Amino acid sequence: MNKRTLAIAAAIGATTIYGLNHTIAKGVMPTYVNPFGLVVLRVIGAAFLFWIVSFFGPKEQINKKDYLRIFVCAILGMGLNMLAFFKGLALSTPINSAVLLTITPIMVLILSTILIKEKINWQKITGIVIGLAGALGLILFANEIRQDAPNIPLGNFYILLNAILYGSYLIVAKTLIEKYHPFTFMKWLFSLGIIICLPFGYHEFVEIEWAQLPFEAIWRIAFVVIGTTFCTYLFNIFALTQLKASTVSAFIYVQPLLGILYAVITGQDQLTTVKIVAACMVFLGVYLSSKKVTPPKS
Repeated sequence: MNKRTLAIAAAIGATTIYGLNHTIAKGVMPTYVNPFGLVVLRVIGAAFLFWIVSFFGPKEQINKKDYLRIFVCAILGMGLNMLAFFKGLALSTPINSAVLLTITPIMVLILSTILIKEKINWQKITGIVIGLAGALGLILFANEIRQDAPNIPLGNFYILLNAILYGSYLIVAKTLIEKYHPFTFMKWLFSLGIIICLPFGYHEFVEIEWAQLPFEAIWRIAFVVIGTTFCTYLFNIFALTQLKASTVSAFIYVQPLLGILYAVITGQDQLTTVKIVAACMVFLGVYLSSKKVTPPKS
């Protein structure tokens, strides 16, 4: 098997893990672990794993002038966004989560236009409007009543907030990602993430009854920490060494489809008219806002 085929397999693997995560993580909250407690577990586990693999990477020192930017990245990408996502997932449903996270590229485009004055055309504006309308539809019209989803509109709002925070992180982190090796960058981000998340999740973390956790809860927690946080990053890094960034990013369209399919097959969620219409609007919005416009030939 050649490296390109392996890279495609790695990209598919990362996308599959992300897609399954919505249902798998939902299944552990709040019965076994509350959302902020799971976030603390995630950042501690990821920091530990990235520190281990960093010994196999280059020995780099962080430039003093980059300390503040790295701290801001940690707040946006390893702190507030994770807290918002897991709290939102605990209150909402796996399908809503899978659909709303897809809107991240639209948030990046909006923030890039505002913060770094990136040029925007009418096609992208149309995509932004359609995508946001779909997301708002889920927030305003998701009126299901479920015991495991006590406040779906608020949960959907938190998940949308996570997309905004993560989009901000991608913009702030761009120069650092280009400057430092991924292992160096991630070990410090997750280490700072522990400091940021611990005040929010300490009580939920210490409330975990480890001796009472069944195997079902343990493998779900391991999947979130090792699979969703650690393996996906390594898979994407390898994929980017052999494939164009645009090729890897195209897999974002597959992720929600896998998430929806898995949630429905396992009986953890069901499709409704609102979800279907909102999902179609979000997918179309992301497609239009991400599609490059080919200039007319002269």
